[in-house]
Amino acid sequence: MKKRENDLTDADYEALSNLRYTLRRFMDFSASAAQEEGLPAQQHQALLAIRGHRGEDAMTIGLLAERLLIAPHSATELVGRLVAAGYVARRADPADKRRQTLELTEKADDVLRRLTAIHLTEIREMAPRLINMLQSLQQGSELEPDT
Repeated sequence: MKKRENDLTDADYEALSNLRYTLRRFMDFSASAAQEEGLPAQQHQALLAIRGHRGEDAMTIGLLAERLLIAPHSATELVGRLVAAGYVARRADPADKRRQTLELTEKADDVLRRLTAIHLTEIREMAPRLINMLQSLQQGSELEPDT
């Protein structure tokens, strides 16, 4: 049976509020950890997106923009800052000379390794609470729109 919007309970609101609070706390943790390494949060996100990309095609500015949910021109500016800081190298795509692919430098690998280790530790500590919150939300039935 599907739950109607009017059937929402206090527990539904509490579960969603707690989930959003926990996610905000993690994002604050992440931004602070990146800042301690001298990286703005968005640059950390970009490095992680580049390093974590496992698609058949190489990472490009367009793919990075998509992964970060930003406009291509914003991704171009972000990559420019990462190149200037020595974190990213641009390479001509051998398959399509009009495109540039993005590769992390050793400097980026070093900082990303440190940040990823502390992020994974934090996530592993948060996991039981997150799992409980998600299970609580999952136990509620799917909402049915009012007709």
